[in-house]
Amino acid sequence: KSHEELLVPPMPCRAKTNVMFLKTHKTGSSTVLNIMFRFAEKYNLTVALPADQLFHLGYPKTFVAQFVEGFETIGQNYNIMCNHLRFNPLEVKRVMAANTFYFSILRNPIPLLESSYVYYKNYVPAFRSSRNVKEFVASPTKYYHPADYRENIYARNIMWFDFGYNNNAKDDTRYTQPVLKEIEQNFHLILIADYFDESMILLKHALCWDLDDVIYFKLNSRSRDTVQTLSPEDEERIKAWCSLDWKLYLHFNQSFWRRIEKTIGLKVLEKEVDNLRTRQKELVETCLSEQEAVRKDQIRNRAFLPFQSGAADILGYNLRQDLDNRTMRICEKMVRPELQYTSYLYAVQHPHKKRK
Repeated sequence: KSHEELLVPPMPCRAKTNVMFLKTHKTGSSTVLNIMFRFAEKYNLTVALPADQLFHLGYPKTFVAQFVEGFETIGQNYNIMCNHLRFNPLEVKRVMAANTFYFSILRNPIPLLESSYVYYKNYVPAFRSSRNVKEFVASPTKYYHPADYRENIYARNIMWFDFGYNNNAKDDTRYTQPVLKEIEQNFHLILIADYFDESMILLKHALCWDLDDVIYFKLNSRSRDTVQTLSPEDEERIKAWCSLDWKLYLHFNQSFWRRIEKTIGLKVLEKEVDNLRTRQKELVETCLSEQEAVRKDQIRNRAFLPFQSGAADILGYNLRQDLDNRTMRICEKMVRPELQYTSYLYAVQHPHKKRK
């Protein structure tokens, strides 16, 4: 670059405030949801929340605009949409403005299936009837019956399903290639949960947000002792069983790193990930009495107890007792679980409706 060029400051960008996040299952998406909700509060934005007593936007039904509270009156004036839904671009476009930024997150299907298994153990027939995840992946077709399709979505290609496609489709390149193309056209950015901090930095750049907007405490994670170990054979079986998700993941994992190299570069990325982790550590020390997540029976304030599911022990946080009001508010937002945060925003946005 010539000397003169370097003197011109880069054009400052403006924070994007119309954002749609497709919340996928067991991918770290509850943590992203918390980030979205906090951003919405900070800028006083309108969130497309689930109608009535629901906590998701009609999931697992394919999304329609009527699933959003107030759609009839509010129309296309929503800024943020991020609760669980099964993607349906035409209906989402009826709710969100034309200049909306669309993003989602994927996770390696191997740890994803194991996580799904433990979390949905009691809900999914295919999981219920097998003893553990190893037994299930050894011969999935023994336990997985397409007739129980609705209840079994978590047991096979769940990400493919969340994006609105048939999770029992035959894995054929003539089918999968156009789907990957279509997802690329519908979404501006696909993050990778296995590189969560890197994903947050990429998101921050893409949305022109501040570092504090993407700082997080990990939400809806479970205690390590409920994790079931998989052998290399198990892993290969999962890749074959969830081959649509595997293709999806490989494709967008590649584009994720290409995007980083093109936009930020690995050097800057590393520096920013360090900043994120340093700032996070500061907040952990400021906010949390135990400096880490605790098991459900150790959570003192029941208002911050996350929803518990299956055989998983979903962890939560205890805040320090000596916080001033301003700090307390910041910390509370960071540890507020998904369901509580959804009901809270619902009460704020729809004060005359029955509370969730």
